[in-house]
Amino acid sequence: MRTPSAFVILAGTCLVLSLAGAEALLVNVLDVRYWRCVFKKTSQCPDDDIKFFLYTRNSMYREMVDVARPASLKYSSWDPDHKNVIIIHGFNGTESKVPMTFIRNAYLVHGGYNVFTVEWASLTRFPCYLSALSNTKLVAQCSAQLYSFLTAHGALATKIHCVGHSLGAHICGMMSGYLSHKQHKIIGLDPARPLVRRYGSEEFRLTRDDAHVVQVIHTNAGALGEVSQVGHVDFCVNGGRFQPGCRGHRLRRARCSHFQSACYFAQTVMPDRRFLGVPCSAGCPATGRSVGRLPGRAMPMGEDTPDGASGMYCVTIRHNNDCPFD
Repeated sequence: MRTPSAFVILAGTCLVLSLAGAEALLVNVLDVRYWRCVFKKTSQCPDDDIKFFLYTRNSMYREMVDVARPASLKYSSWDPDHKNVIIIHGFNGTESKVPMTFIRNAYLVHGGYNVFTVEWASLTRFPCYLSALSNTKLVAQCSAQLYSFLTAHGALATKIHCVGHSLGAHICGMMSGYLSHKQHKIIGLDPARPLVRRYGSEEFRLTRDDAHVVQVIHTNAGALGEVSQVGHVDFCVNGGRFQPGCRGHRLRRARCSHFQSACYFAQTVMPDRRFLGVPCSAGCPATGRSVGRLPGRAMPMGEDTPDGASGMYCVTIRHNNDCPFD
């Protein structure tokens, strides 16, 4: 009995979805609208699909920032004396859901920050990874416009840093290509690996040349996250590949571990919470005998890392919970 090729493909799709524990997505996969990926062909900012929001402790609501309106900041709760952080989500993410909200809320609890978030969810929907990768260039260009908007209103470059997760980390790096001066600080949370290194030049991925201070936190290196040392200072957490508390099949563990970088970083922003790394000789992921401790002092990871720090540090964080954890 001959099996139609379409049935074979459908059966294979069903098997993959079942193995991934995502049987509920089958209806979407069979819907042609599910595959309508958006490839941005424009290079003009502002763009309606890229939005900026401001959160402060002085306002109960998020405020949209319109860089085309010079008075947008003047009539907002923006405090020119505070530091500024720009938070950029990654693939299939959004600024209004976890884990990016953990980072946002941690800065609000910390105090002394104007928290800006970049929303580009409509350009990075699952399963459209290739189009999302292509769209990072425009998101970086428009986010650089937000950065320039802040400096034009008196914000010092040393009081602005960009925090990006996954593809968002690369967007932070790409922003410098659209600025007249290099950014002061970038914190890359498990920068995305799939297809980035193979198809993207250094211009389109995060490197230590993108800011005076580039810190990277690895939690799923070699799978969804970049490997080895990317920034001036890198932290390889729990070996860098899989995180404790992330359970299930391999893809589920990888995705969970990838997002855990945002949760670890958010914890460092909170008052009185520090994770210390020790100098180590291994790359990331670091396993078995390849891990060797080097002479030197322990280094705090995340928000309290000194700007002049450099090298690779291995961090051990013991917990049993998925993101978020106690």
